[in-house]
Amino acid sequence: MNKHLQAWVRLNLAEGIGISRKLELLRMLKTPEAIFEMDRKDWDGLGLKPAQAESLLSEDKLRESAEIIRMSEKKGIRIIPMDDEEYPELLRYIQDPPLVLYVKGVIPKGLGLGIVGSRKATGYGMNTAFRLASELAEEGFIIVSGMARGIDTAAHTGALHAGGQTMAVLGCGPDQAYPPENRGLMDRIARNGAVISEYPPGVKPQTYHFPVRNRVISGICIGVLVVEAGQKSGSLITAQAALEQGREVFAIPGNINHHTSMGTNRLIREGAKLVLSIQDILEEIPWSLSALPVYRKSSAPGTEPLSREESLILQTLRAEDLYHDQIAERTGVPRHVLFAALLQLEIRGLVRKDLTGRYAIVSDR
Repeated sequence: MNKHLQAWVRLNLAEGIGISRKLELLRMLKTPEAIFEMDRKDWDGLGLKPAQAESLLSEDKLRESAEIIRMSEKKGIRIIPMDDEEYPELLRYIQDPPLVLYVKGVIPKGLGLGIVGSRKATGYGMNTAFRLASELAEEGFIIVSGMARGIDTAAHTGALHAGGQTMAVLGCGPDQAYPPENRGLMDRIARNGAVISEYPPGVKPQTYHFPVRNRVISGICIGVLVVEAGQKSGSLITAQAALEQGREVFAIPGNINHHTSMGTNRLIREGAKLVLSIQDILEEIPWSLSALPVYRKSSAPGTEPLSREESLILQTLRAEDLYHDQIAERTGVPRHVLFAALLQLEIRGLVRKDLTGRYAIVSDR
């Protein structure tokens, strides 16, 4: 059995330890294997509580990690840890990235655009999601959604109809078709992209899984389009996660008298980009177009002028590698602006973020 992979799965299974703390352990010890190879007498220096150490060292977790790997192999599910080159690049840069992903299919390379919305969508919403997903897929975007009923299903189907690639992020194991009627769609997505989850095979869908997985949908993407959403829609959680991660948020306007448009109309009122056609999306992210296969830019990537915030960030990082909260403190750049600036610097190859969350200069031009 692959010891490196098992160490990642075992670390991921440890309970009572947040992702940020696990990443800190990786920063100190370099690899997940090193965590489990430590002598027990040295564990006190890691600052872990006894219950946390016991969870990490648990023989039950060791056996469970081995069983997860065996089950995944049996079901044709691949396990992609954070240090694997197939792991989505942008997802590494969010504050709480999944340590491992369970994948059916192959994670596409390229720019992802999330399309989400109501499970109880109207005909207007379904048609709009299908059409825009199809047109965006034709432009080279990877359409990312959650494979739920309604808007998610229309978005995946639209991308496939255009011959494009799509990714489904599940709130259950990647062997679980949820909803059940989307089993055929799930198989099509796996053949033309990927079905991914941070939950191992066999894990059933749970209500509390879905708000957590929404950060992965937005984290993979450069932006999220909300097509229809009620006042308390889970799609608004995805939009909020996107804002916190420095992603663009787009919304389709709707009938002010219909409950499925209350959430999207409110997003627009609060600053989301109103979308009437895919051109409204394309013009908002011109810096990303050089990464799309259908575009050929005359200027080389990374030659665009830096914003004031980007220049300030680079100047600060010249002294030392820093976490995002340290950068915010030293530059005074507001968090929502900071994340957007960092993302653009990463895309342009000027800074990078390591597994522990620290940013470093690659090139300061």
